[in-house]
Amino acid sequence: MMNVSQTLETEEDYLTCVHIKFYHPQQSRRGLYGLLPLGTRSVHAADEPLRLGRDAQACSYALADPKVSRKQLALLAYRTPQSPGMLFTVQNLSQRGRLSVNSTALGFLERMDLPEKALIRFGDYEVLILREAGEAKGSFEVEFEVLETPPSRETCACVPSMTPIMDTGFCLMNGFTDGVRALGPLETDETLIYDN
Repeated sequence: MMNVSQTLETEEDYLTCVHIKFYHPQQSRRGLYGLLPLGTRSVHAADEPLRLGRDAQACSYALADPKVSRKQLALLAYRTPQSPGMLFTVQNLSQRGRLSVNSTALGFLERMDLPEKALIRFGDYEVLILREAGEAKGSFEVEFEVLETPPSRETCACVPSMTPIMDTGFCLMNGFTDGVRALGPLETDETLIYDN
């Protein structure tokens, strides 16, 4: 006779993992990530939104930054009949802060499906989210990491609608040009020949 535990699905075998990689220009001087479990994988129930923000009581994970909204964003897992794997949606929970996914700005409570690789921006943060496929249906893993360089430098070539800016290392994203303009005028090569 077969044991009941042998017939049950074991979701711990191969969970979908969401890699969340942070960059902030002042991260070396501030303890922004002190509340995150960096470098370890945490299991999260798929039927619960993964909330990220400043408030450790209201959010699944918190950033120690007074400039971050109390509830900044939520990741919601879902599945479709056409796709057996777990997919994710990101939702902007901030009433005052802007949030951008790749080149699309999201207003308060607006949501968008995440591709396998997405660059999310809010405030001075750049967050690279990578989805590693798995088979489990009831839960997924989350792994947090801190990046030494802005992910926009690496993702400009692979994310549509992003244009590299000469000599700055920044990427221009729709709705996020004000921060770059505040840096002042950018130099251009005056020796370029333009065809009219």
